[in-house]
Amino acid sequence: MAEKKVSSLPAKLINGGVAGLVGVTCVFPIDLAKTRLQNQQGIQVYKGMLDCLAKTVRSEGYFGCYRGAAVNLTLVTPEKAIKLAANDVFRQKLSKDGHLPLWGEVLAGCGAGTCQVVVTTPMEMLKIQLQDAGRLAAQRSVPTPAQAAAPGPAPSLVAPPPARPNPPPRTSATSITVDLLKTRGLAGLYRGAGATLMRDVPFSMIYFPLFANLNALGQEKVGDVQARSPFWQSFLAGCGAGSVAAVAVTPLDVIKTRLQTLQKGEGEDTYRGIVDCTRRIMMREGPSAFLKGATCRALVIAPLFGIAQGVYFLGVGETVLGLLG
Repeated sequence: MAEKKVSSLPAKLINGGVAGLVGVTCVFPIDLAKTRLQNQQGIQVYKGMLDCLAKTVRSEGYFGCYRGAAVNLTLVTPEKAIKLAANDVFRQKLSKDGHLPLWGEVLAGCGAGTCQVVVTTPMEMLKIQLQDAGRLAAQRSVPTPAQAAAPGPAPSLVAPPPARPNPPPRTSATSITVDLLKTRGLAGLYRGAGATLMRDVPFSMIYFPLFANLNALGQEKVGDVQARSPFWQSFLAGCGAGSVAAVAVTPLDVIKTRLQTLQKGEGEDTYRGIVDCTRRIMMREGPSAFLKGATCRALVIAPLFGIAQGVYFLGVGETVLGLLG
């Protein structure tokens, strides 16, 4: 099958937006577990991803796994649209006679990662506060070693029924936004922008060239026209490239998550910047802390980008514009 003609920018934006909405809806609970695991310091509320999800459902209900999903779904459309469309635009600009060298692929990914930060930073800021609220509430209900060792009152012969944990207080993205704008101005929404850029640029520099090469495996040229990859190959290439890039930048994601978390639990560190955060994590928790949530992150990013690339290459945007036209 011959390669389809170059899509228009509106079609690229629609494809990226639809892909983001579908992908985030599918993998958001795992992303919530990733955030909570990465923020754990000292008191270990969760033993791993499955334990985190089980405790979240038990204490907050099924929809507790989707805390922060509204802001993510609202902003993921422009974020994914910018990322995927910018990469395509940069690739076209850097191509010569239909050929793009590896350095051009890396540079296009760098440009895409840089462009998306304008939306990604406030989106992640708000999402992290909402996702982590349940962990902080659960942590307050876990006794410290000193409290556990302290003598308590004699047990009653008639034990009262066990109290159900109180659900964490519900905050909204709107209230957090208003509070940040009042107290810190627009810069409050862009807290951790440097760390976000430090994570997203390397991610895109790894992901897009790797995806392009995986997606081109086995393709044959008919004359000067490159055959188009089948849907399943684009999907698997997106999953494979996404998981590799996600694990590779997990240490940077841990730093970003810690810097963007405004509310800390008892005894948890606050950080003055990227260098201070890196130093404190290394001193207090060791090198393994930089890989917290790596499995969750791979499980989030792999299907997210597999779905994204599948939808993108199916040409949903072109179909929509064709119906509207």
